[in-house]
Amino acid sequence: MIDDRVPPPFIGDERAMLNNWLDWHRGTLAVKCAGLSEEQLRERSAPPSSMSLLGLVRHLAHVERVWFRIILDGEDIPRLWGKDAAPNADFDDVDGASAEEAFATWRAEIERAREISAGVPLDAVSKRQRHGQDCSHRWILVHMIEEYARHNGHADLLRERIDGATGE
Repeated sequence: MIDDRVPPPFIGDERAMLNNWLDWHRGTLAVKCAGLSEEQLRERSAPPSSMSLLGLVRHLAHVERVWFRIILDGEDIPRLWGKDAAPNADFDDVDGASAEEAFATWRAEIERAREISAGVPLDAVSKRQRHGQDCSHRWILVHMIEEYARHNGHADLLRERIDGATGE
C-alpha cells in the first residue's frame, strides 16, 4: 500500500491540530483503498452488512457534503448517491457504481469542505441544525475525526479480509 500521509504534529494550535488529524484520517481511508481493483473495492464484509471499501468512500463523501456544505454552510443541495430516497444507497448500491466517480466525488467534497472550513471560526454555529441541535464548527471537526476513525477501523478489517494487508 502506498502511504503518503503526513503525520499530525505533536504541537500546534487548535485549528491546525483538528485539520491535521482530519486529513490524517482522510488519508488513512485512501491508503486502505490503494492498489485494489474495482471488484475488490466492492467486496462486502459479512452478511447482513452491505459495507465495502467503495461503500465507505461513497459514505464519507456524503458525510463531508452533509456536515460542511449543508449543515455548516447552509447550502441547499441534494444528498449524494440518491440517499434522499434510499438512506443506505451509499453502501447498498455499489455493484454498478464507478470507483473512479466515487473517489473523484469524495476528493471534491473534501476540497469543498476545506474551503468552507478555512473561512469559518471554530466557535461559529452552523447555519442549519442537525436533529434539532445547533452545532459549532469545532464540534463538526471533532465529529468528522470520529466518523473517519470509526470507519477506518472498518476499512482495516475489510482490507485485511481482501488481501491480508494491515497497518495503521
